[in-house]
Amino acid sequence: MVVLVVRLIFMFVGGIGGYELGKLLERQYLSELDPTYYLIGLIVSIIVCVGLGFVIGGAAGRYLARLLNRFEVAIQDVPGTDILMGAVGIIAGFLIAFLPSVILFRSYPGWVFALILYAFCGVIGYIIAVQKKEDILSLFRGSRQAQAGADTVERPRPALILDTSVIIDGRITDICRSGFLEGELVAPRFVLEELQSIADSEEPLKRNRGRRGLDVLNAMQRQDRVEVRIEERDFPDLSSVDTKLVALAKELGLPVMTTDFNLNKIAELQGVRVLNINELANSLKPVVLPGESVSLTLIKEGKEQGQGVGYLEDGTMVVVERGKRLIGRKVDVVVTSILQTPAGRMIFSSLKEG
Repeated sequence: MVVLVVRLIFMFVGGIGGYELGKLLERQYLSELDPTYYLIGLIVSIIVCVGLGFVIGGAAGRYLARLLNRFEVAIQDVPGTDILMGAVGIIAGFLIAFLPSVILFRSYPGWVFALILYAFCGVIGYIIAVQKKEDILSLFRGSRQAQAGADTVERPRPALILDTSVIIDGRITDICRSGFLEGELVAPRFVLEELQSIADSEEPLKRNRGRRGLDVLNAMQRQDRVEVRIEERDFPDLSSVDTKLVALAKELGLPVMTTDFNLNKIAELQGVRVLNINELANSLKPVVLPGESVSLTLIKEGKEQGQGVGYLEDGTMVVVERGKRLIGRKVDVVVTSILQTPAGRMIFSSLKEG
């Protein structure tokens, strides 16, 4: 392709040269002869010059192609940063040489010195930019990091409102510790009062749940990734904690994090964004597709006649048709269908044959 392009260029230039040569011959030697001789001489000169362009252009094209191949091989070993910084250095050298060259061009032989000055400054700029590329790039990296640090300081941290159920659940502590949740966690005062009342209950189960919630809050306050803020704002005219949470979320413009299905529905009806940890846990469970085989232990009967029920390692319930007779044994089953419910994912399967 390079040879063809160069050959066409030489042929075009040769054609122009042949035309000019024919005109010259007409003025010098053929002006007094018949015009037919001039036309023949013009055509012959054009053909000869185009032919010379074809020959010379082919040789020049092949030579240029070899040079380009050598350049391509040589440039493969040159790092991209060197090429980029070298180009920047040459441009900087030309800019530095611009003002003195304007002064030098005023005198007749000054253009020679101007060209020498451009070449000198370009070479010096290239050498300095390539040799000191790490120092130059570090300056830009430092300024970018400083800007990023300033942006980090000025950027507001995300915030969430915690309800009682998600605090008692306790999984939010592990989520914060893993780094998937950062920012400010808002714990309303009325939620803390509900936790305190649960912790003071006479029923051992409720008392343990309340104390667990208080322990979870203390654990989150000791973490660096999140900041727990106690919100003193209250709504005395509202009776239930759920309605207060929704009202607070609407007033602050923040989402609510919960595991309470009823609160989830109430908040969504009133246009409040809800983050449900149960939905997050379900989305992180391994995907099981119909037709796949799984192994599990059947531990109890199902609701329908003959069914057995087992659980995967992540807690997903698996209903096995005709599995009642194998309760207490480990079996291989084939997934037939999957049902996604508000409480989680339920898998239906049948015993694997053979």
